[in-house]
Amino acid sequence: MLFSAPAAAQEAVHGGPVRALAVAPDGGVASAGFDQAIILWEPGGQRARGVLRWHQGAVNALAALPGGMLASSGEDGLVALWPPRPGPEPLRVLTGHRGPVAGLAAAGGRLASASWDGTARVWDLSGGAPVRVLEGHQGHVNAVAVRSDGLVATAGFDGTLRAWPEGGTAGEAPLTLAEFGLPLNALVALPGGVLAVGGAEGELRLVGPDGRMRAVQAGARPIVALAASPDGTQIAAAGLGGSVTVWEVESLRLRHTLEGPGLPVWSVAWAADGASLWTGGTDRRVRRWNAATGRPMGPVEGPAAETIPAGLHPQGAQVFRACAACHALDAAAPPMAGPHLHGIFGRRMGTLPGYTYSERLARGDITWTRETVGDLFTRGPDVVTPGTRMPIQTVGNAEELDALLDFLEAATR
Repeated sequence: MLFSAPAAAQEAVHGGPVRALAVAPDGGVASAGFDQAIILWEPGGQRARGVLRWHQGAVNALAALPGGMLASSGEDGLVALWPPRPGPEPLRVLTGHRGPVAGLAAAGGRLASASWDGTARVWDLSGGAPVRVLEGHQGHVNAVAVRSDGLVATAGFDGTLRAWPEGGTAGEAPLTLAEFGLPLNALVALPGGVLAVGGAEGELRLVGPDGRMRAVQAGARPIVALAASPDGTQIAAAGLGGSVTVWEVESLRLRHTLEGPGLPVWSVAWAADGASLWTGGTDRRVRRWNAATGRPMGPVEGPAAETIPAGLHPQGAQVFRACAACHALDAAAPPMAGPHLHGIFGRRMGTLPGYTYSERLARGDITWTRETVGDLFTRGPDVVTPGTRMPIQTVGNAEELDALLDFLEAATR
């Protein structure tokens, strides 16, 4: 539902990582994330004017639509269309996907959606044309974009960049624009029919309409979000390494590196006038940056640190920072994107009363012990608990993993 924002809403933060951002022509900003909430911010981003809680699961994507409308999509497989002044319910709900909807792209009167059900869909927002279902990827479709010539492009976990020309027929086989061999997470259209794509190896690639490709290493960690400046001359790449890099499209020269609290950045968007950028990530906050200088337009400290009892492993507490965005240690803490961890050791997964788990965790066939938690952070949540909502992250350093486990064993008693 929508809540009017009290004076204290100036300090509003999400209860989990900020997964998506959208900027309206009037400068208003919408943010959404793993906590199932959409926060609507006044132009300038200093005051929250409302909070929408409608999706049943994490909100993965947002898109600004003509007329001040907003589209949102999430883990529940639904795409919601919101009017400029939202009420408790969306104006319209687009159904048909059979898995989480991870990406949205709007162009004119069309909205394209990418889903983990292995398909993308193209919706005519006027209702005058049937929905196009785009099939061809092997596995999750993570991102979608609409090129300037109307071609709909998709990027997937199978490492391929595929496309469907405008006006195609149902069941039409896609064009394979490129194959990279590693999962692709982010996609955005640039002027002149160019597509920018980012993936698991941290490389930013620009693919022209003639197939010509240019690439630059944007970071050592996966790229999870891309955004083009309004004039198409710059592109921002956000990743799990904790920073955002801004590149000149023509030369692929690095212009700025936006350095925040050092936690993964999940979303990035440009202001409509191109003068600033917005970012959101694991620290649960929406931040604004000067596009000309790359400097923050406000503080960049992380969320207030949870009080840690004296005597606990300091290195483990530091590693836990990445977990603290979604999980509290105290059973009495306010609701967050993930369940609290109090008493986790010895508890079967998916059994904490009052928390709605993803289907995989709800089956509860793992009991959390030092060994099973260690396995989760060694092989990754996507391997140990496929289908989980938990962000994919591992602790590859054995010393840091031991420190984290020591910390959790003491802090969750």
